[in-house]
Amino acid sequence: MSEAAMLDDLLTRLCPMHLILDAEGTIRHAGPTLQKLRPGAQLAGQRFLELFRLTRPRAVTGFADLMADADGKLSVGFRDAPHTTLKGQIVAVPGGAVVALSFGISLLDAVRDYDLTSADFAPTDLAIELLYLVEAKSAAMEASRQLNQRLQAARIAAEEQAFTDTLTGLKNRRAMDHVLARKSGGGMPYSLMHIDLDFFKQVNDTLGHAAGDHVLQQVAQVLVEETRREDTVARVGGDEFVIVFDNLTDRPRLQRIARRLIERLEHPMRFQGRTCAISASIGLALSVEEPGCAPEDLLHHADLALYAAKRAGRATMRFYATPAPGDAARCAPGWAEPGRDEVGPEPGLNRA
Repeated sequence: MSEAAMLDDLLTRLCPMHLILDAEGTIRHAGPTLQKLRPGAQLAGQRFLELFRLTRPRAVTGFADLMADADGKLSVGFRDAPHTTLKGQIVAVPGGAVVALSFGISLLDAVRDYDLTSADFAPTDLAIELLYLVEAKSAAMEASRQLNQRLQAARIAAEEQAFTDTLTGLKNRRAMDHVLARKSGGGMPYSLMHIDLDFFKQVNDTLGHAAGDHVLQQVAQVLVEETRREDTVARVGGDEFVIVFDNLTDRPRLQRIARRLIERLEHPMRFQGRTCAISASIGLALSVEEPGCAPEDLLHHADLALYAAKRAGRATMRFYATPAPGDAARCAPGWAEPGRDEVGPEPGLNRA
């Protein structure tokens, strides 16, 4: 075997990413890994500076200048795509030079672009260990991402559960308080409807709590069906419910909604072959009728209107009426004439 062939074989085994150049800078032999980077082109026979673009050293106009650089350190990139960048060292030898190259920070891109394996690297190259570390880091990050997603989902579920009435699936008192807290200074008009079930205690006392639970679930379904997605429907007590109507303060429309609720809730409900009969009393308060009134005060006024409806005979509704200026402090309780604010039958009623 000739000395040149022995050198080629030695470098192939020790440094699969090498080039042997002649005195003119023409590639005489290329290591197998470098050749794998350009499988459709024969590297041997090409000029080094025509194949690669130099980024270090910069002030090089020809191969002679490159060989004159005492440092010998290289940063190069393929001139054609993919423009893989490499770093290396060029060392002068009799009759030319030997260039040893590596991927450096382009290692991950090279493995992806060229489908490299451990056989494409020198036995002493730390690239494989680096790839293992990168894979381990990626696996750890993916596991962390999945764990964070599960924790986020658990947190959302826990928050949702904390704001949900488990029996009816409606919002609970805590959720309603949270909604009302957002109303403070929000500027958007809203109205509050406080609903209390009439004769619910008799259902519990005569038919049992299972029947009472069934009634509450049926009531919740009716309330959801008669409201919009942007409204908040909450169960705030045993048989008490509050609806927060966002951007809805039109009295006639609220009257129609209240009347539909009263009519639907008066329909007898069946539970295990027995009839559960209830009705509903409703009180309403409108933010536009009490400018500057805090949400918790408006809720109190809806509560006052509710009990006025109960005193009026149940299965009816009342609006809270703000007193005229000078009669009492703003937000003090006051009532319009019962005949005006009580909802009467509306034949042929259309959904609001």
